[in-house]
Amino acid sequence: MAKERAQWTGRLGFVLAAAGSAIGLGNLWKFPYITYENHGGAFVLVYLAAIAVVGVPIMMAEILLGRRSQKNAVGAFRVLGQDKPGGRLWQGVGFLGVMTGFVILSYYSVIAGWTIRYIMMAVSGELGSLAHDPAHLQAFFGDFLGNPYQQIVFHSLFMGATIGIVYFGVGRGIERAAKLLMPLLLSILVILAIYSFWTPGFAEAMHFLFRPNFNELSASGVLEALGHSFFTLSLGMGAMLTYGSYMRKQDSVPRAALTICALDTMIAIMACIIMFSIIFSFDFEVTKSSTILFTTLPVVFFQLPGGAAVSALFYTLVAFAALTSTISLLEVVASYAIDELGWGRRRATLTMGVAILAFGILSAISLGGNAALSSFNLIGRSSTAGVFGTLDYLASNWFLPVGGLMIALFTGWILSRDETREELEEGNGPLGWAFPIWRFLIRVVAPAAVGAIIVSVILGAEYQ
Repeated sequence: MAKERAQWTGRLGFVLAAAGSAIGLGNLWKFPYITYENHGGAFVLVYLAAIAVVGVPIMMAEILLGRRSQKNAVGAFRVLGQDKPGGRLWQGVGFLGVMTGFVILSYYSVIAGWTIRYIMMAVSGELGSLAHDPAHLQAFFGDFLGNPYQQIVFHSLFMGATIGIVYFGVGRGIERAAKLLMPLLLSILVILAIYSFWTPGFAEAMHFLFRPNFNELSASGVLEALGHSFFTLSLGMGAMLTYGSYMRKQDSVPRAALTICALDTMIAIMACIIMFSIIFSFDFEVTKSSTILFTTLPVVFFQLPGGAAVSALFYTLVAFAALTSTISLLEVVASYAIDELGWGRRRATLTMGVAILAFGILSAISLGGNAALSSFNLIGRSSTAGVFGTLDYLASNWFLPVGGLMIALFTGWILSRDETREELEEGNGPLGWAFPIWRFLIRVVAPAAVGAIIVSVILGAEYQ
């Protein structure tokens, strides 16, 4: 007899878990960096427009597929596509999502592990000692990256926390963790935002972020805004689909998708305000280092009142954001093993978690000190240097966009109008004029936009 599928206990649990999946290093690390590179204001406006016309429609599509099928990423396409053109071939999109989750988690947790090290340093006072000499801190970080033992230890600690939460399932594990971590994350962010208001650089930060000058925005900047609007929401890898499969029928897919996208965007903007207020207070040159979270910000923190407390709060914030993302990545893979392989929750989580941990060791030992400082596609530019850079390049530039494109095409062109309308109106009520707009966006605008990202990669125009 088939086991009843787990469900979120309510809309809040789903929204917090899904928002946690979307909110991660991309919000707190990459977005401020690329916003600075693209001169603020106009870039931010284009990014917000891209969220509205690309991010929200695909977010709704992924959640729709999950809830309608009540399956994992592979099972969803098998069930929903079996009587459609292409038939079971659509399962390949689901397999791509599972593979993407596996690959991204293997190196994402390496980066996330750095936050544990920096929290320990902030609390012990070691970070303050290093931060008084920028060259000394830069040298420390390079040595830290080049130390395979430390990379493996902190990667393992972060993966252990991730496995421990997913092990207890949807309600007792993921949802409970989201209800604890997300309010803490938001509280820390608000505290830091209030703190930034009193810094000398706050006015300049606001001017930089909200003064649009389209003469300063290049075509590559538009592509970068478009690419990040997709990347930041955890789209294209089945995370939102998997979480959507646990969603109750009485909850609204459109409202949930809009709330998740709004929270993700709000946190990205707040992160920019916090970071730019602090950095502009001392006129630091952000573009000198794409690893500003670990080499530039600590120097600035300890030139401000209460620098030790601010730095500890900030790295705790980054750790929480990363953890809510790694949970969803592991759940994509574990859910596949549970549904398709017939494994129990514990076996699926432990086996897949340990496999990802082991695979991630390749990325942990491939980092090479200062030579690795500019190799992270997650935060700056594409790189194929080493295992770490290669996996990041493939996932960010190929797996995610291709997955997102196929999700948009399947939802917009393969599922019928009645199927999508029925699922979107379930728990929401009639959509009226909003449905044809969403359908146009998912059928035409979103595929064209994501297709442009893929073409830019093919042509070598880096958007990441």
